[in-house]
Amino acid sequence: MTRAPDQLLLGEWACLGILRSAPTHGFAVAALLKPDGDVGRVWSLSRALTYRAIDQLTARGYVHATGEEPGIAGGTRTILAATRTGRVQLDEWLSTPVLHLRDLRSELLLKMVLADLCEADRTLLLQRQRAHITTMADALSGPSEGVTSPSDVVTLWRREASQAALRFLDAVITTAPDSP
Repeated sequence: MTRAPDQLLLGEWACLGILRSAPTHGFAVAALLKPDGDVGRVWSLSRALTYRAIDQLTARGYVHATGEEPGIAGGTRTILAATRTGRVQLDEWLSTPVLHLRDLRSELLLKMVLADLCEADRTLLLQRQRAHITTMADALSGPSEGVTSPSDVVTLWRREASQAALRFLDAVITTAPDSP
């Protein structure tokens, strides 16, 4: 099954973001994606899944080899970098708001960490994300069709989650530096 360009998995976006920040080899990408790595604390991948993601990115033309360097234990390591197409796709993804509240913890945080790693301005993402969540929160705070009881836990959860997300975004926007 073939996925559209905007249908990368989060692990693939993570690898692309790391390779956009600076050319490196797969082993270094995998190290950043370990659970205690800079990116892995938000979205982690095993070494095998990291290499699979890199292979997928290469097949799509988002990543290419730029050279080789000697490995620590012998052999050579292939140095990889994001292609122009890969950089354009990543930049677009980094400025697109997360659609669902349930995905904020993983996808939004990953976008923010990768934007910082790539030294990209997060302003547009944060503005768009706040506007999107505000629309959702407004819809949830109005009269809800089909909600017959205040004990509707799903609606209550969405209302509270949207308010918490807005508080989080306000805190991030308030403490953001003037430049990336």
